[in-house]
Amino acid sequence: MKLFLTAFTQVFLVAANTYFIAYLYWPGIAIAGFGISFLWAGNVKKVSFGGTKDKLIYATGAMCGSIAGAFFSKIIMKNI
Repeated sequence: MKLFLTAFTQVFLVAANTYFIAYLYWPGIAIAGFGISFLWAGNVKKVSFGGTKDKLIYATGAMCGSIAGAFFSKIIMKNI
């Protein structure tokens, strides 16, 4: 579950950051960019030394994070 959540969170931030960049929303870009880099530093080691099961869990978390990040960043932008 921890591996899923780290992937989810990282890719959630990537999806959100893409949306924020498209609309030049500077606070969102800064926060998401920092979060992406911070999480990436820890995730690389976990996934690169993991087996196929770990990679599938990570990829599933990333997929869900992409969808959720796009969804929530759109909500944020509509309410600003």
